[in-house]
This record gives sequence, C-alpha cells and structure tokens, in this order.
Amino acid sequence: MASAAEQLAQNINFSSFARAKELQKRILFTLGVLIAYRIGTYIPVPGIDPVQYAAAFSNQSGMLDVFNVFSGGAVERMAIFALNVMPYISASIIMQLMSATIPKLEQLKKEGGEAGRKQINQYTRYLTVLLAAAQGLAIAMGMSQSDPNTGASIALNPGLFFIITTVTTFVGGTMLLMWMGEQITARGVGNGVSLIIFAGIIAELPRVLFATLEQGRIGAINPGFVVAMIALVLAILVFVVFMERSQRRLLVQYPKRQQGSRMVGGETSFLPLKLNTAGVIPPIFASSLLLLPATAASFMSQSGPDWLLYITSNLGPGQPVFLALYAAMIIFFTFFYTSIVFNPEDTADNLRKYGGFLPGIRPGKRTAEYLDYVLSRLTLVGALYLTIVCLIPEMLRGQTGASFALGGTSILIVVSVTLDTVSQIQSHLLAHQYEGLIKKTKLRGRRR
Repeated sequence: MASAAEQLAQNINFSSFARAKELQKRILFTLGVLIAYRIGTYIPVPGIDPVQYAAAFSNQSGMLDVFNVFSGGAVERMAIFALNVMPYISASIIMQLMSATIPKLEQLKKEGGEAGRKQINQYTRYLTVLLAAAQGLAIAMGMSQSDPNTGASIALNPGLFFIITTVTTFVGGTMLLMWMGEQITARGVGNGVSLIIFAGIIAELPRVLFATLEQGRIGAINPGFVVAMIALVLAILVFVVFMERSQRRLLVQYPKRQQGSRMVGGETSFLPLKLNTAGVIPPIFASSLLLLPATAASFMSQSGPDWLLYITSNLGPGQPVFLALYAAMIIFFTFFYTSIVFNPEDTADNLRKYGGFLPGIRPGKRTAEYLDYVLSRLTLVGALYLTIVCLIPEMLRGQTGASFALGGTSILIVVSVTLDTVSQIQSHLLAHQYEGLIKKTKLRGRRR
C-alpha cells in the first residue's frame, strides 16, 4: 500500500503547480539570477586585446575547452566570470577535508552548532579569495608576457596596474558568483552553486554539439564516429541516471514495547545507502586540481621554462599521465568524501538510541562494523562507476584527437543537478499540498 507522501506525489500535476505561488516565486528568482550570471559571462576583463587572446585560445590544447564548458564560455571570452565558482568549490572541499582531519575544526563543526557552521563558512570565503587571487595572478602574468614569435601580448598595457586590476576583477567575479549561488540556495530552488555550473554547461552544449558535427562534416572526424559518440553520450546519460538512483536498503526493525495498557512499536523501516554517496564532488575536485594549474601554465608555456612545457604537454586531457592522476584522484576523493558524509558509528549510535536494530546484527559496535562493511563495498562500486564515466570521454579524446569538451564530469553534473532540483520542486509541491490539507481540516473543524 502506498504511503501518504506517495499518494500525494501521484496527485501532483500542473494545476497543483499553478496554485503553489511560493514555488513560482522561487523558480522565477532562480531564473533571474541565472540570467544575470549568463550576462556576466559576456562582460570581458578590461585591458586585454581580444584578437591576441582569440589567437592564443585557439592554439591551446583541449584543457581550456573543457574548463570553458564549466564556465559557460566565459574563458573563451575572458569574461569577469572566467574562474566561475571553481575556487569556491575547491575551498569548500578543502575546508570539509580539514574539518575531518584537524581536531579544532572538527570540534567547531560538531559542537559549535549554527555559530560554528557560520565560522567555517567564513573561513571558506577567505580561502576562496586566496585561491581566486592565486589563479587570477597566474593568468594575469601569463597574459602580460609577450609571444616570442610576434612580440605581442594579450594585455594591451602589461604591467603592475594590469595585473592588479585583472586579479581584482577575477576575485570580484568569483565572490559575486558565490553570493549569487548562496542566494539561490536560500531564496530559490536547488543548490545555487551547482545550478550555476549546470547553467554554464547547458549554455555551451549547443556550441559543443555543433562543433562536433562540423568536424564530421569537413572530414576532420569520421561521420560514423560522430554518430557513435552521440549514441555513447546518450547511453552514458541513461547509465548515470540508473546509478545515481541506485541504493542498498538495509532493513531496520524496532521492538515492541509496553505503553500503558497496549503494545506499541514493532515497526520496520529501511536505511537507504546510496551507491554513490559522494555525488559529483570527487570528479569536480579532481578536475579543479588538474585543470586549473595546467590552464594557468598554458598561458606561459611558450615563453616559460621546460617544466611548464612538461605540464602543458603531459597534463592535458587525454594524456596518459592526466588519465592516471584523474582516476586516482576520483577514487581517493570518493572514499574520503564518503567517510565525511556518512559515519557508521554515529548511525549505529542513533539506531540504538531510538531502539532500532538490523536483523541478525547486534546493536552498537557490530552494527557500525556491518555498516562500514556494506558502505565500503558500495563506495568501491561507486568509485569505479565515476572513474569509468569520467575516463571514457578522455580516452576517446586521447585516441581520436576529437574535441570532446562535454566530458563525463559535465554529464554527471547535469544529471545530478537535474535530479536534485526536480526532487526539491516535488518537495515544495508536497509541502504545499500538506498545507492545503491542514487548512481544509481546520475549516471543517470550525464549521462543526
């Protein structure tokens, strides 16, 4: 028999959405912020020569094209949002990793309550400024250097003033996007930062698709391979949706107990363990660590030392070193982030506190060990799944030389953000229906 929530979910339709005025306001607010973000991706950084930059961008390897997709085309136009929210994401994950390893931060997170979370968020913002400034400085210095062949530079007036203004612009753009993402999360629908990346990928999807089709038309790529690549992307989409919704449900029982003159309890429920508990965090963090240093180094590779040439040639997408590091980082961060998100000992203590137990498993330590056993094997499958999805496009790029900017990470982000946003919209509609039922019940009570 369907639960009350499932029965309500079946009754959700367009008419129920039309009555949910609060949800409509949230969706319109989210769309307004995303439109403002898209406008910002067309505002260029002051003081650069667009002709020289276009020539430098076209001569780079696929790493800039991949990062350009994440930024919604802002890198190609060298806009004020060129760094996107990647520094903020990197800072957030670094702070989460530090909160799990540094005792003071761990204590602040667990015992500080709301004030502790606000303090950690403030540290995250400070770290975002530092990361954005470092990345902006590397890019600004690269654009200030002269091309050894032509003697021209991307900067119109290279010097200290150009570096300061460019770094300030990049930091300001990243902090503005961070604030916009927080506003979407608080006043809109969905996770704001994820939606910003999602909007950039969706906006670049037509360009990437048409570029691939054009390569097939002019003969740069075999047309049959183009068709096979599109079919592969669709197959990966279906596979990602299936895996993201997969979970292992552990049966939880609650014993019967005497309450007054009657017996209560004896209920059963399920403890859902997702196959991919870490979500898209491991691929995003691995991409940030690999793409951003290589992107900054690529601007200085022509006139830089030999080690910069090595970085740009071997850490590009599709290269063996890149693939090996990418796979290792995804697997590592999948296990590490899962250990932060889900703590078997805390879950076992909560089950014991409320009288729940897993059939055949003693409460307490044995339950924690069993949860860790199951979660470790689920995480291994999830890590392998993330690695396969992210590496297939990279290996195709390395073997065929095709410009395949819409990689596995982009597909994962699109699917995960879509599922999460739809789930939140359904939650708002369910809450609206519950409110309507409560109001009707109160009116009936007053009439009686």
